Amino acid sequence: MDSGVVSGDSTGTVNASAVWKPVSTDLRCAIQKPDLKDTMSPPVSPCRSPVLSSMRADLSVACRAFATESPTAAAVTEFSEEVGGEMYKQGGLQEKGKGVPVFVMMPLDSVTMSNTVNRKKAIDASLRALKSAGVEGVMMDVWWGLVERDQPGHYNWGGYSDLLEMAKRHGLKVQAVMSFHQCGGNVGDSVSIPLPKWVVEEVDKDQDLVYTDQWGMRNYEYISLGCDTIPVLKGRTPVQCYSDFMRAFKDKFKDLLGDTIVEIQVGMGPAGELRYPSYPEQNGTWKFPGIGAFQCYDKYMLSSLKAAAESAGKPEWGSTGPTDAGHYNNWPEDTQFFRKENGGWCSPYGEFFLSWYSQMLLDHGERILASAKSIFDATGVKISVKIAGIHWHYGSRSHAPELTAGYYNTRFRDGYLPIAQMLARHGAIFNFTCIEMRDHEQPQDALCAPEKLVKQVASATQTAHVPLAGENALPRYDEYAHEQILRAASLDVDKQMCAFTYLRMNPHLFQPDNWRQFVAFVKKMNEGKDVHRCWEQVEREAEHFVHVTQPLVQEAAVALMH
Repeated sequence: MDSGVVSGDSTGTVNASAVWKPVSTDLRCAIQKPDLKDTMSPPVSPCRSPVLSSMRADLSVACRAFATESPTAAAVTEFSEEVGGEMYKQGGLQEKGKGVPVFVMMPLDSVTMSNTVNRKKAIDASLRALKSAGVEGVMMDVWWGLVERDQPGHYNWGGYSDLLEMAKRHGLKVQAVMSFHQCGGNVGDSVSIPLPKWVVEEVDKDQDLVYTDQWGMRNYEYISLGCDTIPVLKGRTPVQCYSDFMRAFKDKFKDLLGDTIVEIQVGMGPAGELRYPSYPEQNGTWKFPGIGAFQCYDKYMLSSLKAAAESAGKPEWGSTGPTDAGHYNNWPEDTQFFRKENGGWCSPYGEFFLSWYSQMLLDHGERILASAKSIFDATGVKISVKIAGIHWHYGSRSHAPELTAGYYNTRFRDGYLPIAQMLARHGAIFNFTCIEMRDHEQPQDALCAPEKLVKQVASATQTAHVPLAGENALPRYDEYAHEQILRAASLDVDKQMCAFTYLRMNPHLFQPDNWRQFVAFVKKMNEGKDVHRCWEQVEREAEHFVHVTQPLVQEAAVALMH
């Protein structure tokens, strides 16, 4: 829906002098900027030029210009594409082959419930701005609940066809996420996109199709992996539904695969991550840094648990999961199961249960990956899987929040190596979150250790010979977070991340200070770890490009606010 958005592209041309023509500064912008203070951002690095710190764009002029369909503004767009593009070819921001390519996540609601591009002109302006900054591409959610919403096997790719064509037109690559979960209820979810109607109908008839905790609370974000191979969805198994969806995507966009579409990220759980929905924020069920709760109490999971216990010669272990593991918002030492001394987690029963629970998750990933690999084989796209960065209580012995999520990682056991090895069998990329976080930024009484967790995951991927990619878990626009991402992206002397995806395209990103720092961050990522230069020097080199793209960036910021 394009109401209230800026005007479309101009077909006129302009020279450089027209771009820099001064505009009267008494114009006022009619749009109120929200309070954009980033409460997560610690003080910036002392390495900062006073000249750059005082550099502010004249937002009021740009806002008014774009709101009134200024022909100069449209011409700036052409200038940035033609002249700016030539600058990059001549040694500007985008230097291929040496560093870590940066992708940017698109808004969750880029496609509307009526299968059209949402805020199309804003998205177009944003893509042009990102391309001008040297960004490699974008990541977009392809929602199961939108595409196959009304009837099984009927796919409406409206909106996605337009988005992919826009990305291709601007020379951006695409990471397409096969989003088989609902949107709404997780960190950062700003919109609500349920599962397909016909799936919801089946769930209404059989509530055990979704994950369930020990108190009988159902979670409707994703179909329980306990029924992966059972034909519970109008005659098809969930894995068949996921496979048919991916095959339909391949058939529809085969001409873009390997060229514009370079990666398929296969959703495998809540928030698209390979995990159980053990820490649901919806309705205040869980709050950080609670330990979460096991999600194995639907009848399909319990049936599997019963069979596993009987196979192990311990049928008495098969009737239920741990009953002494506390509640969502407990801490490890509050519970008998997770406490450090003689906790149930390190008992024979605990080891049996946690092995079964985590293996069920690995088997789920294996089934879907095997299908994805066969579908996209020889198309030139990479396959990736997203793993959650569960860093709270990481310093405890039991690592309770990781255990409830399905990652059997404790002080005495590496839970990420089995995941990496499973991905290696299918040639998939290990995509990990919380790359931007530092240990000291997190509450130390909860023994949070994101940096140590990232190092452990990096070690596991290297052992398993699996490429590692990263994302930031929460929106950050400060250079302190950027520096941490740069540090984490350089894994060791001979290896670095294969890609980084930045969260997310929105008006905050295009604010002057944030944009300047983002452009410098992308440049540093593109240059790679062999370039050791002061942040200030990189910002100076990026300053010219910030000036060139200033009107284009303001177009994106204003349009996205509508």
